[in-house]
Amino acid sequence: MTAPIPKEQRSGKVQTVLGLVDPATLGATLMHEHLLIDLNPPEAEVTQESESEITLCNCWQINFGQQRSTRNYRLDNIEVVAEEVNEMREAGGGAIVELTVGGLKPNPSGLVEIARSTGVPIVMGCGYYVEQYQAKRNHERAVEDFAREMIQQLTEGAWGTSVKAGIIGEIGCQNPWTDLEKKVMRGALIAQKDTGASISVHPGRNPAQPREVVDFIKAEGGDVSRLIIGHIDRTIFDDATLLDLADTGVTLEFDMFGWEHTAYPVQDIDIPNDGARVGMLRTLADHGHIDRIVISHDICVQTRLRRFGGHGYQHIFANVVPRMLRRGFTQDEVDAILVRNPRRLLTLC
Repeated sequence: MTAPIPKEQRSGKVQTVLGLVDPATLGATLMHEHLLIDLNPPEAEVTQESESEITLCNCWQINFGQQRSTRNYRLDNIEVVAEEVNEMREAGGGAIVELTVGGLKPNPSGLVEIARSTGVPIVMGCGYYVEQYQAKRNHERAVEDFAREMIQQLTEGAWGTSVKAGIIGEIGCQNPWTDLEKKVMRGALIAQKDTGASISVHPGRNPAQPREVVDFIKAEGGDVSRLIIGHIDRTIFDDATLLDLADTGVTLEFDMFGWEHTAYPVQDIDIPNDGARVGMLRTLADHGHIDRIVISHDICVQTRLRRFGGHGYQHIFANVVPRMLRRGFTQDEVDAILVRNPRRLLTLC
């Protein structure tokens, strides 16, 4: 840990894993990614078969649940990830928000290594994922204890290192929302007031849950203008609910770009493809919400990396942005989504 930097020195800056930077130095930013993560739940059974090598011959079966793979849910090869981050940079990407938090085995030192080797600014998250991934002792902790931990992660260092987080989240929520997860959220709101950081939320898999989170945060006196609701593209599927949420003033995050098949292994829904996602962005823009949109891929499994048959972190810049421009988005609108909105949200108040 290091001595905390005074708030007046942090205000107006973006906290990356390599230190504070001027927001103007951030280019186009992916707002929800995982570079190093273990998404296997604590009770996951690891077998020789589930740890078998991922190849172009079995990645489709793994993605559709035909073949079980605990290995797929673990990103731990720093060299491979750094290569894919370099590909993102070459395609036009400028920065990454990495939201691997408590319960998902965050690796701050590994993020530092990737940032140094690629030259890409990385903003690290803090806090806790959904209850299933949290230690049992968290049930006994007070709201103030969670708040102190997150404040320390943002100002002194996270998970036993001197590497500082620059955003709160992804804070895990479920449907129904559990008491422990609400306790963590209350701690996050205290940390937000103390540090000026934005909060990124992993909402429960129900179209009404994002609005439940927003109403909860409003009732607690939180700042919804500094709130990002993630996974919109696996949660909300109709314009009325989408626009109702946007009207609250929160930022809506479409973070599954590159997921082109409808199958979703953890829920019986039809996931939209990138064309549908771009259409949802257009709907929001046409209703005056261009300044409340951010996008990303939420890569958290190996089969979404290019090395294992996926699209990689480069996809939005290489493929989605040209598609948006062909579909009537102006360059200024694209810059709002990828540059200006992330800068605003990552700048500490």
